[in-house]
Amino acid sequence: MNLFINDIPIRILKPGEQPDRREINYALDGLNEIITKAKLINHVWVNNATIVILNEIIDLISSKVPTHLLSLHVTIDNYEAVKIFLKKKYKIVKAAGGLVRKKDKFLMIYRMKKWDLPKGKKDTGEDYRQTSVREVREECSVEVRLGKKICTTWHTYTMNKNNMLKKTRWFVMDNIDDSQVKPQVEEDIEEIRWMTQKEVYHALENSYRSIRFVFEEYYKKREGAGVK
Repeated sequence: MNLFINDIPIRILKPGEQPDRREINYALDGLNEIITKAKLINHVWVNNATIVILNEIIDLISSKVPTHLLSLHVTIDNYEAVKIFLKKKYKIVKAAGGLVRKKDKFLMIYRMKKWDLPKGKKDTGEDYRQTSVREVREECSVEVRLGKKICTTWHTYTMNKNNMLKKTRWFVMDNIDDSQVKPQVEEDIEEIRWMTQKEVYHALENSYRSIRFVFEEYYKKREGAGVK
């Protein structure tokens, strides 16, 4: 599971799974040590975590006190219980979005002073694929051909003092018609731009970790012929 809290990427791993050691600076044992914010520095792996420990970690990261944590991997003892726990802790919002291609360029939107990808909540009766196409059409006035799923992200935010967790499924898409392209100002979109890979690289410096993750997963799957 790919969870983002305060824009910090958290990878929830199944029992026995380990991160690539090159991706972590510190390893903590949930069974034998207390996890404090002072120990969550740079890139951390917490092994042997329970749901109780995961809850404590999430509360630490969710606080407004600045954290020096850059990324976190958590190997949980009961992976199947994680979604049940999250549904109790947060109100779940289901959404879908698209990474739209036009030859060698990608569609990016500028919203709330960040570069982003078009996405939005599912409507009643829709499946995720339908939602993703509709959101691109509504937010960008672009018609697309839907491709394969890239990944799923989960990210937290607060709305009306409620803790929300948005589950977003991402799909690769190809542009069919962008002759009427325009930003949906009602959704605070200021600009739409087709970017080269190099331009995307720079735009992601002013984006969200979850959006960067979508691109990373896209390139991984493309290199493995999973996304064409």
